[in-house]
Amino acid sequence: MAHGPHRRFSKLEQISEAATSWAGSTPALFLALGVIVVWGLVGPIFHYSDTWQLVINTGTTIVTFVMVFLIQRSQNKEALAIHLKLNEIVAALDGASNRLIEAEGFSERELAALRTHYRELAQLARQDVEVTESHSVEEARDRHSRKRRQAGRRSA
Repeated sequence: MAHGPHRRFSKLEQISEAATSWAGSTPALFLALGVIVVWGLVGPIFHYSDTWQLVINTGTTIVTFVMVFLIQRSQNKEALAIHLKLNEIVAALDGASNRLIEAEGFSERELAALRTHYRELAQLARQDVEVTESHSVEEARDRHSRKRRQAGRRSA
């Protein structure tokens, strides 16, 4: 398996990524609107016949059918990437509960209990300090500097 910016995708993955990306673009939106306008304009020529209606119905059904699978595939891949990133953060942070790794496998009851726990933590934190005080530009710069120093020690 290749890693980093030079990873290799399967042909199906490349086509799927390109189709998903293009389908969400402005040109794709204008193409879809253009098809509808052209279809509407040719309606009088075909006397708004059943065949005229069938063309747009069949076309939109096929596109919708394929797009459902493309969108679901894209969402699954993005969700997996986010889960893996979050798992990395949980695994790396001292004090973070490793039980949360793979939390997507928890039951609804377990997730509700965790949600209650974290809501309580959030309420307690709001009582302590304002977000603007705890998340300043200075704090971001300090955090970045600490990470760079730590990375330098690891590579030495």
